[in-house]
Amino acid sequence: MKKLSLFCALFCVYAISFGQTSLSPELLWEFDRLSDEQVSPDGKMMVYGLSDYTLSTNKSLRSLYLLPVAGGTSRKIELEKSAYNARWRPDGKKIGFLSATEDGFQLFEINPDGSGLQQASTIAGGIDNFSYAPDGKHVSFTQLVKTGQTVQDIYPDLPLAKARIIDDLMYRHWDEWDDYMNSHVMFAPYADGKVDNKVTDIMQGEPYDCPQRPFGGGEDIVWSPDGKSIVYVSKKLQGKEYAVSTNSQLYRYDLASGKTTLLTEGMNGYDTHPSFSPDGKKLAWLSMKNDGFESDKNDIVVRDLQSGIQQVITEAYDGSASTFSWAANSQKIYFVSGINATFQFFEADLAQLSSTKKEGESTGIKQISSGTHDFNTLSVVGNQLIGSKTSMSAPADLFAVDTKTGKETTLTSVNKETLSQIKMGKVEKRMVPTTDGKQMLVWVVYPPDFDPAKKYPTLLYCQGGPQSAVSQFFSYRWNFQLMAAKGYIVVAPNRRGLPSFGQEWNDAISGDWGGQAMRDYLSAIDHVAQEPFVDKDRLGAVGASYGGYSVYYLAGIHEKRFKTFISHCGLYNLESWYGSTEEMFFANWDIKGPYWSKPKPVSYTQFSPHNLVGNWDTPILVIHGEKDFRVPINQGMEAFNAAQLQGIPSRFLYFPEEGHWVLGAQNGVLWHRVFFEWLDETLK
Repeated sequence: MKKLSLFCALFCVYAISFGQTSLSPELLWEFDRLSDEQVSPDGKMMVYGLSDYTLSTNKSLRSLYLLPVAGGTSRKIELEKSAYNARWRPDGKKIGFLSATEDGFQLFEINPDGSGLQQASTIAGGIDNFSYAPDGKHVSFTQLVKTGQTVQDIYPDLPLAKARIIDDLMYRHWDEWDDYMNSHVMFAPYADGKVDNKVTDIMQGEPYDCPQRPFGGGEDIVWSPDGKSIVYVSKKLQGKEYAVSTNSQLYRYDLASGKTTLLTEGMNGYDTHPSFSPDGKKLAWLSMKNDGFESDKNDIVVRDLQSGIQQVITEAYDGSASTFSWAANSQKIYFVSGINATFQFFEADLAQLSSTKKEGESTGIKQISSGTHDFNTLSVVGNQLIGSKTSMSAPADLFAVDTKTGKETTLTSVNKETLSQIKMGKVEKRMVPTTDGKQMLVWVVYPPDFDPAKKYPTLLYCQGGPQSAVSQFFSYRWNFQLMAAKGYIVVAPNRRGLPSFGQEWNDAISGDWGGQAMRDYLSAIDHVAQEPFVDKDRLGAVGASYGGYSVYYLAGIHEKRFKTFISHCGLYNLESWYGSTEEMFFANWDIKGPYWSKPKPVSYTQFSPHNLVGNWDTPILVIHGEKDFRVPINQGMEAFNAAQLQGIPSRFLYFPEEGHWVLGAQNGVLWHRVFFEWLDETLK
């Protein structure tokens, strides 16, 4: 699919000559990363993007490819620069995409055969998140608009002063400081391949964002089928109110009148992903009930736009929807949902859902796909569901699933050549009994050349979230196959609090961070450690975010089980964390409030790892990024300092330009090198 680098070419020669090789940190960056597939209006073709990273330059190039929906050979659209946000023009004759210019990102168009490349927009400052109106008369997009004042705006005679004047919360968020700008939805006339520079800001004067920061994208903005209105998502709150709430709303803007209407009044949790039915008669979206609970069940709500009657179509289904798409006849909705640590396609038949249901019965909803994998995206083309699929052993590729039979068809194999040279380890599903009489799904990943007669060092993987399933994801950081390739058995439990096992299991973590979840971790490692091929004297525990918290907590209660720990961006001192994080709704829900509350939440007295640091006796590697504002860097520093002052072998890997994740290519390789060097020193 791409020209291999000299490194990969030499690697392939070696692999062919001497057999398969093991996965390495460098090879992870050789994989092309597929994203943003879009089906043409006639349903015959698909455009998708592939990101190709070059480790030596620390940069990537994102190319566009065309693929027949019925299957066949992908064809690259030859472009000189990276292309993003590719969308089919409503008439199907052009593909629009964004690419960098001297004046920001602009809209370009090209014929599907790769000819006729032209720049379609010259809007000052550039655009983002563009979309064509269905009638082809307008395009929508987003732009950053200045809504706040810098020190220089307030005191223009102090142009060299470097300071911030802060009067409210949300002065920083995830990995960036408030830039005194907000992202607004705009639209402009479009005709004959050109976007008019007469731009209308539909959020004029509002100090709010759409898409929502930092994870929202084009899915937060949708045109009505007639092209006469735009529905968008925004959390129209500021400062402290924004920090303590998840109450995003849907708004409908009418192009003719310029009037904006609130659509979700009285719905207090996250409301996202609006989608009109193809016939324009209904609007569906994802909705959470509880304000402040970011990991609440995501239901699909459908509203009849004429009568105003709305229905929660997944109300009786004990699972959470992550994305969805309408069938062409507007009578069915297909969605992705987690089930038993995998993500599958489901169908909701609106006609059947309207019929009388027996108590506890989820009439009208059925599972379409099955298997040990995750579907991450979804498009509907006739009786085919198309989406990107991953597993612990393979990065994303596109597949089609028949809605009637569930039969799967492979559409792309973008990393086939590289994957064919790599020997992967066995991934085993186990059900482990917990201390409270439940059954817990645990993934066990074995080294590629596993020999049951040998004894292996073994890693307990602690998941973050804390509500984020250990499913069949393919991670470029916490890659289980890479750990296995280095000679470690990996034990990855779906402990209490992880979704895809029903809402009760998901909700059990809130307010009980150091309780049943920790017992679940120990149940998982103790169960697998009974195997004769597990070396009980060489056990480690690793994790990030809540997983990093788990490592710190386990370090104080593990009773000599583990010989090493690695914590990335973990929460160490819940009081100092509460006082320095930014989205307070998360802390208020999961920790159950501030540390000055009366009575004081038990999270601070019973579940804060720093209270157990006197029990620490095991080597620990601490990793943290300076720009992590969700779990600020003081958490890593406090933990490392405590280990050092107690004479515990410890190391601190510090990234000044990374946030809660490690996104840079060379930083990623460094992360893995230090990670495995530490494990080799302390377990091997």
